[in-house]
Amino acid sequence: MTAQTVHAPARRARRFNIEKWGWLFMRLSGVVLVVLIFGHLFVNLMTGEGIHALDWGFVAGKLANPFWQWWDLLMLWLALIHGANGMRTIVNDYVTNEKARLALVWAVGLAAGLLIVLGTLVVFAFDPCTGITEQSAFWDACQAL
Repeated sequence: MTAQTVHAPARRARRFNIEKWGWLFMRLSGVVLVVLIFGHLFVNLMTGEGIHALDWGFVAGKLANPFWQWWDLLMLWLALIHGANGMRTIVNDYVTNEKARLALVWAVGLAAGLLIVLGTLVVFAFDPCTGITEQSAFWDACQAL
């Protein structure tokens, strides 16, 4: 009696699975977004004078603080990427024409990328005193800066 050698089945090379990572990102970013958004709403609407304090000066003061710049930037990036990934999933599920699907996925990606770049520029390059003249109600505040 002889023993037969049994060969293990050939393994496929592991590839990057965008659908798996997209699914995981949606769950994790959703949880982080809930914390970021409710934190944002609480600070803006419940602390201090509440909704009555929301004006140009409040936003200018908030965007002058690096902590709130990064908070708002993280919220912006996660929301845009989360939304774009959701739209990508919808397009992949419901658009059957391959060329139309590819065009729509690219359009969603380009729109999200453009909004991320513009939003990042606004958060970090925001100068509340740009365009303020001596006749403006904010002239004294800008001179103090």
